[in-house]
Amino acid sequence: MLDIKFLRENPDLVKENIKKKFQEEKLPLVDQVIELDRRNRDAMTEANTLRAARNTLSKQVGMLMGQAKKDSSKLAEAEEAKAKVKANADRLAELEQLEDQLAIEIRKIMLTIPNIIDPSVPIGPDDSANVEVERFGDAAVPDFEVPYHTDIMERFDGVDMDAAGRVSGAGFYYLMGDIARLHEAVLAYARDFMIGKGFTFCVPPFMIHGNVVEGVMSQTDMDAMMYKIEGEDLYLIGTSEHSMIGKFIDQMIPEDKLPQTLTSYSPCFRKEKGSHGIEERGVYRIHQFEKQEMIVVCKPEESMDWYEKMWRYSVELFRSMDIPVRQLECCSGDLADLKVKSCDIEAWSPRQKKYFEVCSCSNLGDAQARRLKMRVKGEHGTYLPHTLNNTVAAPPRMLIALLENNLQADGSVKVPEVLRPYMGGVEVLVPKH
Repeated sequence: MLDIKFLRENPDLVKENIKKKFQEEKLPLVDQVIELDRRNRDAMTEANTLRAARNTLSKQVGMLMGQAKKDSSKLAEAEEAKAKVKANADRLAELEQLEDQLAIEIRKIMLTIPNIIDPSVPIGPDDSANVEVERFGDAAVPDFEVPYHTDIMERFDGVDMDAAGRVSGAGFYYLMGDIARLHEAVLAYARDFMIGKGFTFCVPPFMIHGNVVEGVMSQTDMDAMMYKIEGEDLYLIGTSEHSMIGKFIDQMIPEDKLPQTLTSYSPCFRKEKGSHGIEERGVYRIHQFEKQEMIVVCKPEESMDWYEKMWRYSVELFRSMDIPVRQLECCSGDLADLKVKSCDIEAWSPRQKKYFEVCSCSNLGDAQARRLKMRVKGEHGTYLPHTLNNTVAAPPRMLIALLENNLQADGSVKVPEVLRPYMGGVEVLVPKH
């Protein structure tokens, strides 16, 4: 969310940013919110004038009432002053109600106006305009057929989609045996990898209040993703970033406590609305999965350095498991409204002969901090910190990349060396079928 003062002083810049995000339908909102803000400031000015006059008028009434006890001719003047006090009080109540109404309308609009994107972001309408920046590792295609990922898992008796469908419906799964163990090994390794980078491990709440949801994500994303607990002000998290950034709601953070570098484990729950193609069946796009996340809360001048570090951590992690990846810079139209800059890390799929998304690294500037009323107490006053997040590992998708890239011609799967301590020293998974 933008600062209303910034929007008021830079309406053309805000409108140009909206155009860069191909959201022309939002252009009228800028003038609309400026007018509402003008009315709100006028109401505040009048209300402050009435408050300042209130004490003077009250003292005048008291003085005149005292004089009226001695001189009845002063009674009419005293009653007139009392009537003026009453009229001012009534008007002040109207103005205070108007201020509240206008503040709600202004906030509602401001929540929908996109954040100012970084100048380095490529301009384009949707993900088709995202730009490949760099590749890491040899994106090879083996000389044998690579089956669909659930077919690979089934050779190990490692997945049961049918039973999950009977129990929970589409978009759920059972992982079994070696595949389930590999899933947990990836999470454990990802956790320790981030601890080794100096991040503090955390297990956060898996449900959050509505005001936290509003603070960490856009309304559009919220409606498309979040599951609400019926009858309660609680939502199941779609990623632990939500509760980890929410941890700082209404907090004043001492500057010497920055940066906050946290890595968190959680299950994640997502509606995943819409129909999906054949490549997104299996465990690619699902309603429930587990993830290791990284988040950073830092000084504004440090956020781009952290952004660079964070996406490179993802590359290092995947390459340590022999998975080729590439960095893809997200274009303006593919950025969520809160984001200043974002990139995807995509893993190579030997079966599809193309890359697919496994991590998303984002710099959100001060947008989440402003919504959540996070502040930093610095040497020269208070300011808003910047927040960043990135996927460390989301094993269902990572499992797809790991299985395809480590599959051998005989159907076995090589266990990457970094995962073997978490697999009891097992070096190769041997299929049962």
